[in-house]
Amino acid sequence: MKISFLIHNAYAIGGTITTTFNLARALAERHDVEVISALRSRERPSVVLDPRVRLRALVDLRHEKDDPRHRAPAKVFPAAENRYGEYSALTDERIGAALAGIDADVVVGTRPGLNVHLALQAPERVVRVGQEHLMLDQHSPRLRNALRKAYPRLDALTPVTEADAAVYRRKMRLPGVRLQALPNSVPAPTLPPADGRGRIVVAAGRLTPVKRFDLLIEAFAAVAAAHPDWTLRIYGRGEEKERLRALIDRLGLYESVFLMGAVTPMEAEWVKGSIGAVASAYESFGMTVVEAMSCGLPVVSTDCPYGPGEIISPGEDGLLVPVGDREALSGALLRLVADDELRRRMGRTARDNALRYRPDTVVAQAERLFEELSAARRDGRAAARTHDRALTTSGYAAGDTLLTAAGAVVRAARKVRR
Repeated sequence: MKISFLIHNAYAIGGTITTTFNLARALAERHDVEVISALRSRERPSVVLDPRVRLRALVDLRHEKDDPRHRAPAKVFPAAENRYGEYSALTDERIGAALAGIDADVVVGTRPGLNVHLALQAPERVVRVGQEHLMLDQHSPRLRNALRKAYPRLDALTPVTEADAAVYRRKMRLPGVRLQALPNSVPAPTLPPADGRGRIVVAAGRLTPVKRFDLLIEAFAAVAAAHPDWTLRIYGRGEEKERLRALIDRLGLYESVFLMGAVTPMEAEWVKGSIGAVASAYESFGMTVVEAMSCGLPVVSTDCPYGPGEIISPGEDGLLVPVGDREALSGALLRLVADDELRRRMGRTARDNALRYRPDTVVAQAERLFEELSAARRDGRAAARTHDRALTTSGYAAGDTLLTAAGAVVRAARKVRR
């Protein structure tokens, strides 16, 4: 089977890129896999891609950002999508051409705007699967309306959590579209797991407001006061960097909290720590939660929609606290910091529980879905051919009858003339 993934910018960083590369790598064990990047912003991807997976970009921003077509607004990519400003008449043209000429059996879109392209422009012979790495409730009413018009043309829609799949079933009528949760995957660590002795809390993600690293820093102040030998390391880059640095300085935490920048892969950094931390206002899945657990760290997380609550078993492999509650977040961190045995026991359980997100488990679900959709498409085409043959045959029969009748009329007319 040939499988193509259509992604926004494979050369940037982010959870969607990581999980797409993880799934592509696992599928490449048995299938022909490529990643099509709508945009390209640098020479090489920030996240390592398996060499068996082909990568091609459609618009190279290093050379084409001043193309007049890239300054003209996009008409296919929905205007209500968050990334609309990065799309243009040029991306419309290139994505449309790539989809029209694609020779894949299955094409997987990885964000709403690209799913719209896929739904509207991919040929009927191709199985069209739209992945949703964001939550339906995150989409604006305008975007939801655009998706309601396009998504019925997909073969399947795959949110990353069961909770979000339930929201789609309840709020968006998609007759004939298979709706199935398909979680993100995290490869098995190659390093020995954390042993719970490193006095480090580790957090990672884009430095954006929704991740609430400001809340985490404020919550960690209580940990630093009670246990000055513990530190917090935050990995990632983004727009909040300077504001977070100013907050660290204002709270006097410059010897306890460190902004480490973006690091890929993160595995070597997770295993240096003993606790993972997530303070997000929402997480459509929670890749960092699974990554930390896979490396043997219990995770303290806000119980935000939707992912952490499906991943973490509170009291067994981590702790959940209310969204935005600084005191609760401090208390949960302090509980694990102060109890070595609890922390290590939870870390071992976290590693075991994270196995359900290994690529071989997730790829089995994806393969089954793709194969069933492909079989349904083949059966549909076969049925259509049978139907067409039946119509043709009946057309010939009807034509023969008409010709016979016409001949009888002509013969009768000749007799009358004689």
